[in-house]
Formats: sequence, C-alpha cells, structure tokens
Amino acid sequence: MTGETAGGLCPRCLLEMNFASRTMPGGEPSPHVPPPSPEEIAARFPQFEILECLGRGGMGIVYKARQKTLDRLVAIKVLAGERHDDPQFEARFSREARTLAKLSHPNIVTVHDFGESDGMFYLVMEFVDGVNLRDVLRDGRMESTQALAIVPSICEALQFAHDHGVVHRDIKPENILMDRDGRVKIADFGIATLVGADAERSGTPPYMAPEQESAAGSIDHRADIYALGVVFYEMLTGERPAQDPSRPSRRVEIDVRLDEIVLRALEKEPAQRYQSAGEFRTMVETVTSPGTQTAAGTGLPHAWSGRWRGIDRCSRRTLFGLPLWHVATGVD
Repeated sequence: MTGETAGGLCPRCLLEMNFASRTMPGGEPSPHVPPPSPEEIAARFPQFEILECLGRGGMGIVYKARQKTLDRLVAIKVLAGERHDDPQFEARFSREARTLAKLSHPNIVTVHDFGESDGMFYLVMEFVDGVNLRDVLRDGRMESTQALAIVPSICEALQFAHDHGVVHRDIKPENILMDRDGRVKIADFGIATLVGADAERSGTPPYMAPEQESAAGSIDHRADIYALGVVFYEMLTGERPAQDPSRPSRRVEIDVRLDEIVLRALEKEPAQRYQSAGEFRTMVETVTSPGTQTAAGTGLPHAWSGRWRGIDRCSRRTLFGLPLWHVATGVD
C-alpha cells in the first residue's frame, strides 16, 4: 500500500478487483448459456438504444442503454425466464414493480419504469457507477471503521423500505453498491420475490434467514436483518458465519462491542433479533468513533469517497453487482 491508501484500500487495488470480480457467492450456480447480445434484444426495446450487455446474475441479465426521450443512461434488467402464458405472474409483476418504483431513497437504486415485451419482463433502473461490496471483500475483510461507516446507510435504506411494506429478501454483498462519490445504494429490492418460484423461500442460501429455508416459515422484515448480520460478519472477518457463529473478535482484532451487535442480528429466532433496521443502526452507531468525519450525504468517511477519483470511470463501472469484467468473459 502507498500513501494513497484510504482505510486500507488504494485506487490501484480497487481497479484490479473490478476486473476480477466474483458477483455470485460461493455455492450459487453460474449460468452457462451466453446472454442475448444487444442486437438480439434491440427490437424488443425500440424506446432505448441498447449499448452493451453488462453481465448476468441468477435473477436476470443487465444491459446498459440510453433512454432516447430523456437522453439519459439507464440500466435495463431483464428478469430470468420468459412467461408468455402466465397471467398470475404478469399481475404480480405489475403490482410489485409499482411498489418498487415508489421507493425513492438516496440509498436505494431507483426504478424508473417497468414493462413486458413478448413475455420478457424488465425493469428500467438507475445506472450506478461504482463497485459492489463483493468486489471490496474479494481479498478478505475490510477495516472495522469501513464496515461501521457502511452499515448505517444500509440500515437506513432497509428501514425506509420496511416502512413501505417492502422486504428485500436477498441482501448480500453483490446487491450493496458504492458509487464513485462514496454513496451506498442497495440494488434489486423485491427482485428475489418476483423471480423466485416460491416467494417465501426466495433469496441466496448463505444469506437466508432460517425461516426462509423452511417452507413453513413466515417471512417478514427481520429476514433482511439476519442477512445484513451475515454481511456485517463477513465484512469484519472476511468469511461468512458458521451455523453456530463464533464471536467476530475471536477471529480478528476488533472492538468486542461488535460481537453482541453482530450475533444478535444472527439470532435464529426472529424475535431474538433486532426488531427493526433502525434499532440495528442505533446499536452500530454506538460503536462508531465520535471523531470519524463523513462526506456529506454519504455516511462514509471523506477518504473513502475520495479514493474513486484516482480510478478511470470506465474501469470502475459496475451495475447491480455485475461489473464490466463480465462483458469480456461471460463468466459469473
């Protein structure tokens, strides 16, 4: 590391990790069929200029596009699978997409529009220029000060969504983005529910709350709190917690007050966890150093947001957990 480092990460390191990203967590199958090219789907989206395919994940394919009428860059997420003859899905998609479009919050990726074309359902979303948390964690844990700066913004977004009756159901590092100005944004609210065959069990297994894994489980906003606990543990230690997680301070040198905070979020019984994301945020902030100065409106240290300026815009480009690297390799 050099004098340009910011909290243990330098612009050069971030540039390298963006070209070696792993946007699918361990144990999640990678799709093998190449996604349709921009030319192949252009006819379905005449109102957009499809510029390139940015990559794919387990729930869909993401394209960069220019919205012709407003002359702005957007992201089009085409949901996995075509549903020509499924009126129930069409009704649910319309209902859920309208709800998602109302989630206007600085820490939530904005849904601009949605629609269907020949059985292909899609969402038009805000284009985010930055990296996802998986990129940052690729080489191990981050400093606890960085984690403590990020988690409150995630909690704010979750609390806002939960207050509006929306549960994410798939909180994981791939869906936590940080743009070039250091702002934290959560992507893919509600996508797991839309795409999942069983809405109650939708999500990514390593981050799913115990009640999500049981067909008889009742799912509410506390499932997101559990998932954030897994992410927080991973941020602090560099690994996901075991079934019976040990205290993070036994694995790495951190403030022991974080043990109780993380382990409470990971309680198997929802009633034993934090009952709101706001409560989770309050507990995290009790550990935050009073001397930490943050960049206005981001919740992140000034040094964190400043490190993007040393990285070329094109090289940093990542969208909804699907970085530019995918375009060249086609591998998740």
